[in-house]
Amino acid sequence: MPAAPMEKIIKAAVERGASDLHIKAGDVFRARINGVLVPLTKQRLTPEQTRDIASKLLSSDSERERMESLKDFDCSWGMAGVGRFRVNILRQRSSVMVVMRVIPFAIPSLEQLGLPDLLKAVVEQPSGLILVTGVSGSGKSSTIAAMIHHVNQTQQRHIVTIENPIEYLHRDLSSSVTQREIGVDTDSMSIAMRAALRQDPDLIMVSDIRDPETVDTAIKAAETGHLVIAAMPTPDVTTTISQVLTMLPREEREIGRVRFSEAIRAVISQQLLPRAEGPGRVPALEILVTTPGVRACLKDPVRIVEVRSHMVAGAVHGMHTFQQHVAELAGANLISLETARAVGGDL
Repeated sequence: MPAAPMEKIIKAAVERGASDLHIKAGDVFRARINGVLVPLTKQRLTPEQTRDIASKLLSSDSERERMESLKDFDCSWGMAGVGRFRVNILRQRSSVMVVMRVIPFAIPSLEQLGLPDLLKAVVEQPSGLILVTGVSGSGKSSTIAAMIHHVNQTQQRHIVTIENPIEYLHRDLSSSVTQREIGVDTDSMSIAMRAALRQDPDLIMVSDIRDPETVDTAIKAAETGHLVIAAMPTPDVTTTISQVLTMLPREEREIGRVRFSEAIRAVISQQLLPRAEGPGRVPALEILVTTPGVRACLKDPVRIVEVRSHMVAGAVHGMHTFQQHVAELAGANLISLETARAVGGDL
């Protein structure tokens, strides 16, 4: 398939509001639009066509030379006037498949994303750990980009991002932004995290926390006076806390609980729900802010179950559960009652 038709299809998908594109041998082009995977073409792609498309998305000749050995490969790709894409090249049934996540050139503001002003206050803090969580496709990358953009516009800081791959491109505004890509600018997430502490950062962004070493370094960075924003692929606040504590070494878990409780400033979990009317989706959030009462619960394994009750009763601090937020969204007619019930149960 020539480049022009491929780019034409991608451009049309982005104009229709696609969040992801699926390109697979034996299938048609598909795009996820408003959460639904829809076909874009009628002609099915051959293995050769899919391989050629994947090759065009690779950034270097050395990567193209390794094309036959690539099995799970992440990279980024840009298309002039359209946007940037997070690309995953994989193999299925011995042939190539490509999944592309659309990343707009323009960085959205917190207001444009429909997120609360609380996130501005959270990210304006001088130090601590902020976790932004959600399953794949929940919009956490956009939320973090908007939070960083707010700091970049309003404060004079050195912001270091560690990403796999780089998604949104941040220009230097009031702040100086250093963006590092795993595999291109640094060898691994853990190495980049340790190195970041020597790069005079004020704010460190980590695109994914999945291992004990990265958790430990993130907490250490927060303890030493830095603000750390990190993403985790966990669905809600309680699961996130459990995952972090589980990743701590067993012999250090007791002191690890104390360190985590002192470092954490907020946990923001989100998912995207279909609008009640018209296209697009609405963010539903679950927010935990670390108050003295929450901190005491995090330190005590017996009281950890009380964290949810603090969210339920914590409106004065900006806290709420998913159930509370979807009820509010349904009351404002932003989502349907059926959607609210599917997420929040019997409302």
